[in-house]
Amino acid sequence: MMSNSVILVAGAGAIGSILGGMLHDAGHDVTLLGRRAHLEAIARGGLRISGLLGDRTVTGMTLADDPARLGRRFGLIVCTVKSYDTESIAARLADRLTDDGAVVSMQNGLGNIESLIESFGRQRVLGARVIFGAEIPSPGSAHVTVFAQPVAIGPAPAIHREDSPALAARARAIAAMIDAAGVPAVGVDDIMPVLWTKVLYNVALNPLGAILQQHYGALAGDPDVKPIMDRAIEEAFAVARALGVALPFSSAAEYLKVFYEQMIPPTSVHRPTMIRDLHVRGRTEIGALNGKIVELADRLGIGAETNRMLTRLIRAAERARRRAMKTQGER
Repeated sequence: MMSNSVILVAGAGAIGSILGGMLHDAGHDVTLLGRRAHLEAIARGGLRISGLLGDRTVTGMTLADDPARLGRRFGLIVCTVKSYDTESIAARLADRLTDDGAVVSMQNGLGNIESLIESFGRQRVLGARVIFGAEIPSPGSAHVTVFAQPVAIGPAPAIHREDSPALAARARAIAAMIDAAGVPAVGVDDIMPVLWTKVLYNVALNPLGAILQQHYGALAGDPDVKPIMDRAIEEAFAVARALGVALPFSSAAEYLKVFYEQMIPPTSVHRPTMIRDLHVRGRTEIGALNGKIVELADRLGIGAETNRMLTRLIRAAERARRRAMKTQGER
């Protein structure tokens, strides 16, 4: 990956804005594709980045609120849209990637790599695990709230097969570029174990945090909530094991110990973005998280009733919120 790569961040929300802003500030040519209000604020006063990766104002990025307005091709596309938008954005950007370019899924949940491959082809798609938290306090600004571990980028050998070694080398080059821009990142040979480790974390915390509107520490400390989280994780762990994912844990019990003792403490005051997604959009990424666990479990013939319950509760909450939004809009 050349130092002067032309980069598109497809989905300039909080995470995408941070990545794009840091890369542009490091000298790369970055285009942000996102929502109009946020981009208009950036056009007026620059992108104001604050929080755990330092404070800076980034100017000079190219801004677009519609893929149709992108007038060139890109050597790297960083996909940070919500998982339910992956298929549609990929179809619209398929001709915007150079022949030797790469697209990296920096998204929550499972199924995004496969969706991107449908449009871009197996040899040009990488996965990534992002486990830092960020928010947009106001249009034109992005604030890093928590940074748990470096961004991990790599292929999925079970999907990429013989292309994996070449893609792993490309992932290391992209990770080195992002790391040099001030966002800690590493390349890995197999992204699926780290993706699944985050999925195990998300299936417990995201839906319950959204339903109860609580931060992670409160969820872990509640005697009625903790058994539900335990069971959601145990079911997801069983699915990963059945799929042959090389999780770095010998058992669900070992993962749960790490989850409560090492993962929760540094993110204890963090609230899932699913809370805001539910309130602002009436739509969440539940389908790529608990819903995907249920889909895979059904295919494998194993149980996932806790994940099924959480999926149904969030989908009911989505419908209720959309009805409320519609009623408010009619007033």
